[in-house]
Amino acid sequence: MQRREFLAAAAVTAAAPAAQLEALGQAPARQYIELRRYQLLPGAKQRAFIDFIGAAAIPAMNRAGVARVGAFTVMYGENAPTLVLVLAHPTLESAVSLRDRLAMDAEYARAGGAVLDAPMDAPAFVRMESALLRAFEAMPALEPSAAAGTSGGRIYEMRTYESHSDRAALNKLKMFNAGEIPIFRRAGLTPVFFGETVLGTRMPSLTYMLTFPDMRARDAAWSAFGQDPEWKALSGDPQYRDNVSAISDVILRPTSYSQI
Repeated sequence: MQRREFLAAAAVTAAAPAAQLEALGQAPARQYIELRRYQLLPGAKQRAFIDFIGAAAIPAMNRAGVARVGAFTVMYGENAPTLVLVLAHPTLESAVSLRDRLAMDAEYARAGGAVLDAPMDAPAFVRMESALLRAFEAMPALEPSAAAGTSGGRIYEMRTYESHSDRAALNKLKMFNAGEIPIFRRAGLTPVFFGETVLGTRMPSLTYMLTFPDMRARDAAWSAFGQDPEWKALSGDPQYRDNVSAISDVILRPTSYSQI
């Protein structure tokens, strides 16, 4: 192949959507999804930190190559003031080097100075916990809601499944990739992402996020899912028994600047 033809083919491959890549026998790249939980101080500092994320941090993350960042407050599931961020990284290198890239962003340093330079005796937040996920083969990229960035009462649900062993965790991943995700979509459980935990707490585990217009739609979708004949057949398959030992569930509300 001539160099010009090779470059043209490479450009087409880079721009091709997942369906086209699959048709060419090439699996689409699986994103790395970073989950951050910021434990906040109540009152004025809570509001100031949430404003800082929207006005300074997310624009800087976008400039650093993270195309979409979701930002959510907790409605149900956690009592402490919390801000949850979801970052969709194109590569593992993007995830591990983000802090370095942000540190070189002069605009970020200027816009976020009040939080970034907060003294030890007056911190801007309590602590941040982070987990890194790898997107499932059956859903290799995060899918933002069509309503992202619009006003309204839309909600998000984030669920984490823990397993008692690596073998059980891999078996649950196999179940999702075997056909569970299309059942989710059909029932109205609109997925945002599915990811297996690569680094984090409570491993082995996986986490996924769903979105709904409101709580009534959420309850109806879960009811439809439980009654779906294909789900009953899949969940009744003996090979998929006893692969989840604990489930945690959080209902989230998007901030006005959330990008997913």
